[in-house]
Amino acid sequence: MLFLMAAGLTLVFGIMNLVNLAHGSFYMVGAYLATTFFSWTGSFVAAVVLSLLTTLAVGVLVELIALRTLYERDHLDQVLATFGLILFFNELIAILWGRAAIYTATPAAFAGYIELAPRLRYPTYRAAVILVGLAVAALLYVVVTRTRLGMLIRAGASNRTMVAALGVNIRLLYTVVFGFGAALAGLAGLMAGPIYAVQPGMGEQILIQVFVVIVIGGIGSIRGALVGAILVGMVDTLGRAFLRPLLSTMVSPNAADAAGPALASILIYVLMAAVLFFRPQGLFPARG
Repeated sequence: MLFLMAAGLTLVFGIMNLVNLAHGSFYMVGAYLATTFFSWTGSFVAAVVLSLLTTLAVGVLVELIALRTLYERDHLDQVLATFGLILFFNELIAILWGRAAIYTATPAAFAGYIELAPRLRYPTYRAAVILVGLAVAALLYVVVTRTRLGMLIRAGASNRTMVAALGVNIRLLYTVVFGFGAALAGLAGLMAGPIYAVQPGMGEQILIQVFVVIVIGGIGSIRGALVGAILVGMVDTLGRAFLRPLLSTMVSPNAADAAGPALASILIYVLMAAVLFFRPQGLFPARG
C-alpha cells in the first residue's frame, strides 16, 4: 500500500511538479467507495472495479476544477491548496458516511492462510496485497518505458515547454497522470479497507510515511518508490516486532513497554536521515 501511494505521488510530482497533499484523500475515498460498493454488490471484484473508476473520475474532476491554476505557482501555494482539499474531503466523507469508523469484511476467497513452511502461515489477503503491489510495479515499468504515454510522461518531466511546443496537449497529459495517480491511491485505500478501520482522516495517517518512502527512494523515481516502500515497511515491522523484547532484556518491562513503541515509530525517520546523509538525492534519483 505504501508503494501504491508513493508511485501515484511520484508520477504527479515527477511530471506536474505538484506537491499534492490531497493524495491521502483519494486513499480515503477509495476505501469508502470500495466498502460501499462491496456492501451493495456482494462482489469484491465489482467493488474494486467500480471504486477505481470512481476514484479516477474524482481525481480528474479535482485536477480540472482545483489544481490547474497551481502548476506555475510556488510550492507553498500548492501545499496550502491541497491541504485545503484534505479538509474538504474529510468533511464531505463525514457528511456522506458519518464520522464513525466502518469496517470491510475480508473477501471469502482471501480469508484463509498460506502455508509458507511447517507451522508458518501467512494471511492470504496480505499475500494478495503484496502480489498486487508487485503487479502494479511491473505495469508501471511497462507503461513508463515501453509505451507512447510513458514516453510523453518522461518527456514532460524533462522539458514540458518543449513537449507542448511539439503539439502535445500537456494539460490533457497532466489530467491523465493526475487521474492515474488518484486511482493508485484509491487502489491502496480499497486494499487497506479489510485491514484497517475506514474512517475520516485515514489518509493523513499514511501520507507522512509515503513522503518518507519518496524521499528515501528518490523524488520522481518509480524504482525508488518500490525500494523505499520495501525498506520502510521492513524497518517499521521489524522495529515494532523486536524492539520491545530487545529493550526488555536491558531495562524493566514497564520501561520497555513505554519506550518500545515510541522508538519503533521513529525508526523510519532515522532510516531517512541516514539515507539523506549518504545520498542526499535518495537511493535511486530520477534521471535528467
